[in-house]
Amino acid sequence: MTKTSTHHASLPLPEVIAAARELARAGRWQRALRLLDSTVTAERPERAALAVAAAEIALEHDWFGGTDTAGARIAVADVALAGLTEPAARWDLEFVRLRRAYFRILVRDGRFRFGPAGKDPAETAELRRRSEELCGQATDGVRRGWARMYLGLILDNVFAEREAARSHYELALRAGESGDDLLAREALRHLGDHDHDNLDHAGALERWSRATALGARAGNVPGTLSQQLLLAVLARDGGDEPAATALATEVARWAEAMGASRLATQATAFLTGTDPTAPPKNNDS
Repeated sequence: MTKTSTHHASLPLPEVIAAARELARAGRWQRALRLLDSTVTAERPERAALAVAAAEIALEHDWFGGTDTAGARIAVADVALAGLTEPAARWDLEFVRLRRAYFRILVRDGRFRFGPAGKDPAETAELRRRSEELCGQATDGVRRGWARMYLGLILDNVFAEREAARSHYELALRAGESGDDLLAREALRHLGDHDHDNLDHAGALERWSRATALGARAGNVPGTLSQQLLLAVLARDGGDEPAATALATEVARWAEAMGASRLATQATAFLTGTDPTAPPKNNDS
């Protein structure tokens, strides 16, 4: 049991963390962090769990909102976990650290930079090693699925090893279908991207439609909006520009309103003719 600091209401800690995560999925990242920060407990493992959850949510905010707050939250969680034997929490924090490192390598100066060109080979090799290590250290099947998902993303987007990535997405999808809608959604999103690149638009539509529904069922508002933008891509590919424009216009409006600035920028660029699924022509420029 834990308490909120203002009214001293006793609540089970897992319920507090679950509520914060649901707020974050709805794009209420700052509210979610305030909930965690206002929760008081005398138990060190519970304080560590709060700190790890806050690091996860800060990272999601950084990704969608273009902020840079996760580093400080990771440092707090490191201190909270010091001296504790909490295998799952330690794995979760290392996974947050891995994801942050991946995001920082992939996005430089506000731009996505796909492939190995212009990246430090030692840095990318270390990222790959850490992702493989987390696959082996996962404390359950769903965590292993998430590690596989990010190993696939690293191979795909950092090393440009497209074919090698696909098998990891498929393993992640199986793990997600066993108990994590968000993991299944993430895997379907990227498998659909492979379908789209291979001009299998029917396959991409099937996967991206399923991903949209799973994200919505999990309450993932910014993720569902990003899926809607992919459906707009397919509408444009199929020659239905009015549908593509209508979808992207609403994605841009919603994303801007909720502070998901990176997504809003992508949707606005789509309206001017940019394909968000296409890598830049020159990543070094």
